[in-house]
Amino acid sequence: MKNGKKSTIPRATAKRLSIYYRVFKRFHAGNIEKASSKEIAEAIGIDAATVRRDFSYFGELGRRGFGYDVKKLMDFFADILNDNSITNVMLIGVGNMGRALLHYRFHERNKMKIVMAFEADQHPAVGTIDENVPIYAISEIEEKIKEANAQTAILTVPSSKAQEVTNSLVRAGVKGILSFSPINLSVPKDVVVQYVDLTSELQTLLYFMRKG
Repeated sequence: MKNGKKSTIPRATAKRLSIYYRVFKRFHAGNIEKASSKEIAEAIGIDAATVRRDFSYFGELGRRGFGYDVKKLMDFFADILNDNSITNVMLIGVGNMGRALLHYRFHERNKMKIVMAFEADQHPAVGTIDENVPIYAISEIEEKIKEANAQTAILTVPSSKAQEVTNSLVRAGVKGILSFSPINLSVPKDVVVQYVDLTSELQTLLYFMRKG
């Protein structure tokens, strides 16, 4: 990280970075120049101590009693999240979930853009275009990734195919995978996998609803 601070941060903190960025963008759009840790915490739904602890991993982002400079922090998190330039993303699997993601306008909300999609070689979607995104056969991925200038992939394939497809992605040079498949994927140490388990998230929601 910057200023010689720790190169690693807790996973829970890392998962909140995009939330902080979204909050500071909202504050900035509302012409708010300064925000306290309490105001930031209330906007997110956590406690102020957690905000201060998260921010401590990045050095002096603000002074106690003076609040945080909204524009400065918005730019800071944009830099950390690489939201100052377009990130090209590939989509693997254009079933129901994949189609929904194709129609989600990432580039209008953040600077991420799905530039191409892949499906099984004999799938009827291969050779078509959806939302201006061309859909190719998975066997072409090692060739097409060079055109895409992308090292990030969203994986929405059946669990039975997830590891096989992941192996192809790794061979093609993909370094980051967002997986919607509910199985742990085996990847080299230089490849990062983030899992999205909707069933688990819903079960957690229901647990807290019952607890409340």
